[in-house]
Amino acid sequence: MADDFKEQVKAATDIVKVIGEYVRLRKSGAQNFSGLCPFHQEKSPSFSVNAAHGYFYCFGCHAKGDVFTFVQKIENISFPEAVRAVAQKMGIPLPKREWNSPEEAAQAGLRRQLIDIHEAATQYFQQALQSTEAARAREYLSSRAVSADTITMFRIGYAPDDFNHMREALSKHFNDEVMRSSGLFSSREQSDEGRPVGPLYARFRKRVTFPICNEAGKTIAFTARALDSDEKSGPKYLNSPETPLYTKGHVLFNLDKAKAAIRSQDYALLVEGQMDCIRVFTSGLQPVIATSGTAFTEHQVRLLSRFTKRVVVNFDPDTAGANAAEKSLALLTEAEFEVRIMTLEGGLDPDRYVLEHGIAAYAEALRNAKPHAEYLIDRARTLFPQRTAEAKVKAVNFLLPHVRRLPSAIQRTQFVDDAAQKLGIDSSLMRQELQHAATHRLESVRSTSAMQLNETERILLRALVQPETDRARQRAASELIAHPEWLDGLAAAELIEALAGAPLTDNPLEAAPDDRSREILARLLHEDAIGDPAMLANEVGNVLHTLERRRLERRKGELRSLIAEAERRSDTDMVTQLQMEAVEINRALRML
Repeated sequence: MADDFKEQVKAATDIVKVIGEYVRLRKSGAQNFSGLCPFHQEKSPSFSVNAAHGYFYCFGCHAKGDVFTFVQKIENISFPEAVRAVAQKMGIPLPKREWNSPEEAAQAGLRRQLIDIHEAATQYFQQALQSTEAARAREYLSSRAVSADTITMFRIGYAPDDFNHMREALSKHFNDEVMRSSGLFSSREQSDEGRPVGPLYARFRKRVTFPICNEAGKTIAFTARALDSDEKSGPKYLNSPETPLYTKGHVLFNLDKAKAAIRSQDYALLVEGQMDCIRVFTSGLQPVIATSGTAFTEHQVRLLSRFTKRVVVNFDPDTAGANAAEKSLALLTEAEFEVRIMTLEGGLDPDRYVLEHGIAAYAEALRNAKPHAEYLIDRARTLFPQRTAEAKVKAVNFLLPHVRRLPSAIQRTQFVDDAAQKLGIDSSLMRQELQHAATHRLESVRSTSAMQLNETERILLRALVQPETDRARQRAASELIAHPEWLDGLAAAELIEALAGAPLTDNPLEAAPDDRSREILARLLHEDAIGDPAMLANEVGNVLHTLERRRLERRKGELRSLIAEAERRSDTDMVTQLQMEAVEINRALRML
């Protein structure tokens, strides 16, 4: 791009007008304007724009430059792209581009025509929504509480139940190659590349249409929702095929409208469907984008990283939604995003939840979104709820790929410690097994690992297999029944709980809850000598004392996290309540 063109654009550009599209500016002098800096978080404006000299400067983060630098930085684009963007904003024609080959020129021309035909199709569908035939489509939108303003904002339309009308209307303005390449039409005959080669007919018929836009807000594809549910109508949602303009894994629905809010608020809310996204956006939460029913991809992660590294994921709570959330987590954590997971009560999707409970309740659920590690651990406990050794191994193996993907050793250690605590596994043992799996590139931990006993468990089990009259057994059983929380974190928790709560028979193996527990208990009885009953009673007392201390220390750690979370939400009442509990915990620890 020639230097004289850049200077021409710069001389003709009102820097205040361009920057004012991104930053709310107030006049603060004859030629100066100020506002909150878009490049760092601040409460008092330190960002200044000088209209006379055409530059900006932030007294907080020291960002500076001209109008091109600003657009390049805020849009995260190259300098030539910034010059072109500013020229287009100011209505300055771009210089004619020279192509390297006729093929390159033809491809560029086709892309321009495809943009034009999608704009024409958008207008065609919008006009069709006003027709008599579209009464059912309007009723459907009304039943979904989609307002007229929303229909206009998102350019929602209707595809008539006609094979030929749209083709005849658009063929007056676009040639056959553009029509066939657009993805707007189908044919019963297709080339080896999947392009229609026979007579064309409209792909979308008797459907409500939702334009899919690129980052610049240009329509490049459509999602269309069927009004009928019979087999003849095809799938409920029908998407455009991939075209020279559109690759489904490269586009995030609503990014064109949400990107400014994502950048200014430094987070993105990721939902599954277009209606979920539209509902949340029009209700006032604007940093929201959707995957449009496709799996989240590495390209979409890279695209999103241009605007923020913080994401809240709110997918449907069903199995498919949970699986999609887990796959999205994998990609986002590998790319070093800070990720939280949002779940809604009642199994509702965002669209229905906002309609039934209001945007304030949805915003509160958003504030309470769980860190991704906490979500995954809770999901492991839901998938494998039993306290058996086998269930614990399965839970650990579910978490193993997610632990591996964390880029930071500190994050991995914290994840493992939290998982061990909630799954009832010794944390050092779990770290050892995960390290073994990682070192040997194993896909799972060893199935026996979760039931290797530590000395605390051995002492308790030795006491609990004693006769009912034994002092060590009586104390262990009564205290553990009264304090079942002491067993959290013990690999043999379920076995210990079963022995403490059941009358002892001649064969203690009968009380074991599963085959693996019976095997472990049999090995313990074979290998461990009971020793002096008085000494065993003292050992039990020491172990119970240690378990209570561990419970208090564990709760103390939980309180630190809960207080930090409450402070993040500015919930002062909860902070006070949690701090009072922390004081009581510290007092109890000093007395032990």
